[in-house]
Amino acid sequence: MTMICGTTSRRFVLCSTTTTFPAAAAAGSSSSSSSIGVIRVRAGRRAKPLPPLRCASSSGMEPSAGTALYPLHRCKTIYLVRHAQGIHNVAGEKDFNAYMSQDLFDAQLTPLGWSQVDGLREHVKKTGLANKIELVITSPLLRTMQTAVGVFGGENYTDGVSAPPLMAENAGHSGRPAVSSLNCPPFLAVETCREHLGVHPCDKRRSITEYRPLFPAIDFSLIENDEDVLWEPDVREANESVALRGMKFLDWLWTREEKEIAIVSHSGFLYHTLSMYSKECHPTIRDEVGKHFANCELRSMVLVDRSMLGSDSPSFNYPGKIPAGLDLPSDIADQKQEAQKK
Repeated sequence: MTMICGTTSRRFVLCSTTTTFPAAAAAGSSSSSSSIGVIRVRAGRRAKPLPPLRCASSSGMEPSAGTALYPLHRCKTIYLVRHAQGIHNVAGEKDFNAYMSQDLFDAQLTPLGWSQVDGLREHVKKTGLANKIELVITSPLLRTMQTAVGVFGGENYTDGVSAPPLMAENAGHSGRPAVSSLNCPPFLAVETCREHLGVHPCDKRRSITEYRPLFPAIDFSLIENDEDVLWEPDVREANESVALRGMKFLDWLWTREEKEIAIVSHSGFLYHTLSMYSKECHPTIRDEVGKHFANCELRSMVLVDRSMLGSDSPSFNYPGKIPAGLDLPSDIADQKQEAQKK
């Protein structure tokens, strides 16, 4: 756990939790390690300085950076996932120039990628995470949506049920059975968490009209344009722009009522967003947050609103109240009776 990290426009606290699924070369590979919590304040008009969090050491009562307290209703837990291995990852590792190939347009998962999906799915079910997540947000590209529904979706789809499938059979030449939308959280496609925009055909999406039959139960209502108007063939989005887009995305999460949210995105988006958050933090935290995500890696983080951007009221708090009447400790009752006589 570190203390507050600051810039001129934002202040953060990064804290350690314990839910991570690391990179897996094949299904079934998993372990536990530390993950990161992000405590932040929204940039905006000048306000009074925020007080530091009160911390206490584990060995005594002197203040330290060991622990921190914050109201639960101002926190969200987010589970960040990079998509599993895609055909562009294989080609690009052999020859970086392959990223320019039109053959990699909207790249789909490889067979190994699907094995990684199966491994992460087993992990989220075994740990109980599958039952906690209230919403799955996915970048609207083929490889991220395949990963999202493969990890967090229902079981194999059966014809005749009332709910539409999350993924149709063989979507994206996957060779996979259809995935059910029963007994799983809602899925929402959001363009703000896409990969670097421009130049590389693998990062250009298909039209929403093409995606809907492939992923019938994914909600595409937040995407304004049917065609991909964000991707440009000769302009690659700057790293700083990706990071700022990531900041806006995390701010937008506070408009959602869900508290446990899975987000399936891309290496560049996750790396530049988290690097922006952690660049002024302790080197240990900066290194941990700023690491590139491996394919199908999951990291859990705590997002805390210090700016009161969120409007939720506490759900579990209960104000202590003394009930009316004389059913009180005798000394309190006597005092109340004497006060009433006066």
